[in-house]
Amino acid sequence: MEPEENRRRSIGRIISIASVLCAIVTGLLVVRETEINPRTDDAEVFANFIGVAPIVNGPIVKLNVVDNQLVKQGDLIFDIDERPYAYALSQAQSQRASLEGEIVDQGRTIASLGSAVDVAKASTKSAEANVSRAAAAVEEAKADVINAKAAVQRADAETSYATNNLNRIQPLLAKQFVTVDQVDQAQTLQTTRQQASAQARSQLALAQASLDSSQAQYKQAEAQLEQSHQQVQQATHAVTTLEPLTAQRSGRSAVIDLAQYNFENCRYIAPFDGRVTNLTISNGAYAHAGQEIFTLIDTRIWWAVANFRETQLRHIHPGMKADVYVLSRPTIRFHGVVDSIGFGVTPDADIVGRFVQGLPDVQRTLNWVHLASRFPVRVRIEADPKDLFRLSESAVVVIRGDSLAPIPK
Repeated sequence: MEPEENRRRSIGRIISIASVLCAIVTGLLVVRETEINPRTDDAEVFANFIGVAPIVNGPIVKLNVVDNQLVKQGDLIFDIDERPYAYALSQAQSQRASLEGEIVDQGRTIASLGSAVDVAKASTKSAEANVSRAAAAVEEAKADVINAKAAVQRADAETSYATNNLNRIQPLLAKQFVTVDQVDQAQTLQTTRQQASAQARSQLALAQASLDSSQAQYKQAEAQLEQSHQQVQQATHAVTTLEPLTAQRSGRSAVIDLAQYNFENCRYIAPFDGRVTNLTISNGAYAHAGQEIFTLIDTRIWWAVANFRETQLRHIHPGMKADVYVLSRPTIRFHGVVDSIGFGVTPDADIVGRFVQGLPDVQRTLNWVHLASRFPVRVRIEADPKDLFRLSESAVVVIRGDSLAPIPK
């Protein structure tokens, strides 16, 4: 009995040791597997999404989608009443056309004013010619006056000579030193010289009057010349430019562009293939610019955002292949590629305190168990567009550390 019992005890010890060794080996294999191929069930399916909000205000006259509907890029999602924006566009175009008409009319006016300046300059040249002619007439009249004065002096001298001669020979007639005929000739000569002197004085008066008239005409010509200069300056100052009107072109064009932009944004077109969700409006609802009316999920690319412990991140690199399982279809394995690894999470307030103005608020506590932080790893799911995923559904991610795949650009 005793050898049998010893044999059984030995077998039991061997089995126990073997079990412990198997457990240790199994544990080591599990640790190695988790080190080489990290996995986590703290993951969710994720996709990009946008909040769809109209750019213009107005009632929705046509809504072409329902909640949770799949839409294609380029599909018309909804249509806002475009009539007010069409009116605004027409008004802006009309104002631009009116401005162009004003520019054309003003151009013609400027051309007319320019012609008036040319006419005024021509009048100035004519007035300058008149001044020159008047100045020449004045000089000619002055010469005539000088000649008339000389003729008067000559006639006076001849008259004085004839008078003296008559006075000298008249007493000699009584003594018969001269004849009657000689005395008559002397009297006739005196009378002729007196008449010539009177005529010379008349010519002098006429020449003086002509000089005065020429001087008056010269002053009038100068006045007309000054008036012509003033008219040229007035006509020049009256000429305007097109700059104030042409400067308005950019503003009118900007109004047209804005009206065109608002008019075109009355129709919302799907920017990508996606799925409509959280739609709670119907036809007739008034859309406010910038206010979201539903969410559009981008179904072109899906990710699994998996949270791995910081101790596992050294085994994960972008480009690694991964297996993704979603809980709604746990038997289907989806292939994926590590796209990126997160570089930051929100600090734990129990450890570092709260970041506020002033000094940091650090908690005076000590945790004996220090949990590792988790960082998000984004895994791009290589799935067909027909595969159906739901945003934020739970997933399990396994990183295949023994393979690398190219990272898409």
